[in-house]
Amino acid sequence: MHKMKIHFQTERFVIRDIEDYDLDGMFEMDSNPNVHKFLGNKPITKPEEAEEIIKNIKWQYEKVGIGRWAIADKNSDEFIGWTGFKREEKLRPDRVYIDLGYRLREKYWGQGIATETALACLDYGFKNLNFQEIYACADIDHNASNKILKKIGLKYIEDFEFEGDKLHWYGIKLTEWKTKQIIK
Repeated sequence: MHKMKIHFQTERFVIRDIEDYDLDGMFEMDSNPNVHKFLGNKPITKPEEAEEIIKNIKWQYEKVGIGRWAIADKNSDEFIGWTGFKREEKLRPDRVYIDLGYRLREKYWGQGIATETALACLDYGFKNLNFQEIYACADIDHNASNKILKKIGLKYIEDFEFEGDKLHWYGIKLTEWKTKQIIK
């Protein structure tokens, strides 16, 4: 019996490993064209593709030690979306870095969930995973995501292009984060 791994909790959510039983929620999220509007407009079309995504994330847990985590409702364990880290090797050919990301099912947009969970991830990444710096990017037209990254304290660094899309690149170093926090 596989024991679900919980990383931490926020006020409203449990942040845990993504599990096979998250398949329906993952498929609903990643097959929605609105969710993929600023992600290259390539929504998935078959549940098997969501299975592959979950398999790949679990592989990252095993091989890299990090990967995106499920945002689950504290009361129902319903899959809201994902948040957390990934070792990013493709986006910037000149560097490998720790990327903070989030993605939510559309019905949960606009409720402060991405901000609440991404902020908690930053905290966890610096305090528990001993990251020295954390980066993130967002499509330059994705206002909500750009707002979140700034709100949680990441600084705009530069623009870059990936597969024809223009992206804003953000980052925060441990030292910068510490000056914003009173380390508990």
